[in-house]
Amino acid sequence: MCLAVPAKVIRIDGENCIAEILGVSREVSLELLKNVRPGDYVLVHAGCAIQIVDEEEALKTLEIFRELKELEHE
Repeated sequence: MCLAVPAKVIRIDGENCIAEILGVSREVSLELLKNVRPGDYVLVHAGCAIQIVDEEEALKTLEIFRELKELEHE
């Protein structure tokens, strides 16, 4: 099973960017996408951005991940 996680692009540096995923910043490859800008949300799989996604949908998905994490601690 593959899982892609939404991330907000913070800064772009060539074919890579710094993206924030659930409060953690990490380097992500942008090689597979064009026209990504800071502030965009992208789906990240295995360190690569694979799709630009709508901010509203990205935030909904991230909220579900937060809820799952909270359930894990109950």
